[in-house]
Amino acid sequence: MVTSKGVGLAVPDWPTTFGYNMFLFPFSKWVGGIFFEHTHRLIASVVGLLTIVLAIWLWRAEPRRWIRNLGWIALGAVVLQGLLGGLRVTLLKDQIGIFHACLAQAFFGLLVVIGIARSDSWTALVEPNHIAWSRMARVALITGLAVYIQLALGATMRHQHRDLSILDFPTAYGQWIPDTSPEAIAKINAWRDTQALSDVSAFQIWLQMVHRFGAVLVAVGTIAVWSNIRRSEARVRPLLMLSNLLVVLVICQITLGAWTIWSNKAADIATAHVAVGATIFAVTVAISALAYRFGYNPKIVRAQEEVVSSGVAVVS
Repeated sequence: MVTSKGVGLAVPDWPTTFGYNMFLFPFSKWVGGIFFEHTHRLIASVVGLLTIVLAIWLWRAEPRRWIRNLGWIALGAVVLQGLLGGLRVTLLKDQIGIFHACLAQAFFGLLVVIGIARSDSWTALVEPNHIAWSRMARVALITGLAVYIQLALGATMRHQHRDLSILDFPTAYGQWIPDTSPEAIAKINAWRDTQALSDVSAFQIWLQMVHRFGAVLVAVGTIAVWSNIRRSEARVRPLLMLSNLLVVLVICQITLGAWTIWSNKAADIATAHVAVGATIFAVTVAISALAYRFGYNPKIVRAQEEVVSSGVAVVS
């Protein structure tokens, strides 16, 4: 909401809020854009506190070293995230806002991995088809990477704080592949001036076009993930449910993306688009983690290594 409403600098100082201690800022002054920016800071503080608790708890109670390490990595990430948020305000650099947004998504994905690894589904999975599910993990991981790139592209467009570079959908200025020659850009900007819109460059138009192409790739990856899970010999309930959820979310996301353009980037619609995008990323991370677990069960791998080392041939 902060970025969608353009109120990131409603509070011009950091870590204070108009000179007040952040936690003592009078509620009567939470008005307009200040409400969104100040609330964002308070929620960030709560997230930071909870991450400290999580890291300490994992260090004390989690027997698996790699999960304990993820807890400390999450703590480092949330500290860096807070610093980037503060520097975005004090240095007035949009580039920092882009990194701030990308790190937030990575941090979110890291928490999903920790949560999945601590779940009953993680410990209950038994591997029946190592080769097939290794492929499934790769498909899910590639799809998740495509989603993350989409989020990064979206953050780059949002943090330019400009009007939409393309105002129609599914075409772009009436064409499937827009003309971005100097002459065409001049005509586009002349028309945008009559609509009181900011000028655009060829780079900004192609940035939005790449984001659209990326949405097609994510949709294809989603179909691949969904079909691979259903073609497997074993039907693991968590993966079936997550793949169904992923399909629904991607359909909603494409609809919200189009709606964002048709509404000329209405704040609530744009915010919902970002939120669903983050949820899609979380689901692909969860599927990737579970698919990897399904295809790499330590007990099965150790048994296979023992068979190989003893020179015993197994005939299926």
